[in-house]
Amino acid sequence: MSEHMLWVEKYRPKTVEECILPDRLKQPFQEYVNQSSIPNLLLTGGAGVGKTTIARAMCEEIGCDYMIINGSDENGVDTIRYKIRNYASSMSMAGGRKVVIIDEADYLTPNAQAILRNAIEEYSSNCSFIFTCNYKNKIIEPLHSRCAVVEFLLKNGERAKMAGAFFKRIQNILGEREHIEYEDKVIVEIIKKHFPDFRRVLNELQRYSKFGKIDTGLLAQIQDVSISEIIKFMKEKDFTSIRKWVGSNDIDPTTFFRKIYDSLYDSIKPQSIPRAVLILADYQYKNAFVADTEINVVACLIEIMADCEFV
Repeated sequence: MSEHMLWVEKYRPKTVEECILPDRLKQPFQEYVNQSSIPNLLLTGGAGVGKTTIARAMCEEIGCDYMIINGSDENGVDTIRYKIRNYASSMSMAGGRKVVIIDEADYLTPNAQAILRNAIEEYSSNCSFIFTCNYKNKIIEPLHSRCAVVEFLLKNGERAKMAGAFFKRIQNILGEREHIEYEDKVIVEIIKKHFPDFRRVLNELQRYSKFGKIDTGLLAQIQDVSISEIIKFMKEKDFTSIRKWVGSNDIDPTTFFRKIYDSLYDSIKPQSIPRAVLILADYQYKNAFVADTEINVVACLIEIMADCEFV
């Protein structure tokens, strides 16, 4: 059975210490564990950075009863009124406080969030709530004010350190636990492509492991999206190629917008850079609400193409 298990679950950290996070983020979580007391938390950041993992690790390490709700599946008022209230109102079998982890809480309906506002206070003596989300602006302000908000953002110097720590973790998983042949430079390329989405990296490695070994023969499959190509299409005002390019590439909009931002000084004339930054910020914000992210990305590129001068 274990050989068919998803690696993201098989190798999910069970303690706070095992989680790959900067010390400034990890230390408060470790203090909660040391004191066996978890406050109401709102954990926000990109996909796969460890929000749900740290929440579960704290509960596992303390040994408290906890329940996980997937906000993208159970996002209505009935979940709050019946499932969460019934759980939070009963006493813990372990004798301590209970914890409700609401994953992807940014998918909860406004009405469900409004009801949670009262539930947090009503069961404060018995139960703590941990919300995880990608877009904190989709969480109503009354929930913000009832939680300690922790942003999973990496500051200067932390990205390289976290990527290095994850590289060592991957080496251990592939070499010592799964006994799969691999080449370091291929693993580096996979991490570079998807960092800081650790979940995506593990999923991709498990997929590539089916070939028997992870070597340079796979490099052609994992090459990063070429920003220079899309910049070329924008410079040439080639809408058709822009649309085809976006449709044919596996794009994470948040990561893609950042890569465009990082390329501005090399591709756009200085007087156009402020306008490009404002456009990127606008569409990155809209990405949290749109039904079709592909259309949103194409619209962003078209506006940059129309309003900016290229070098």
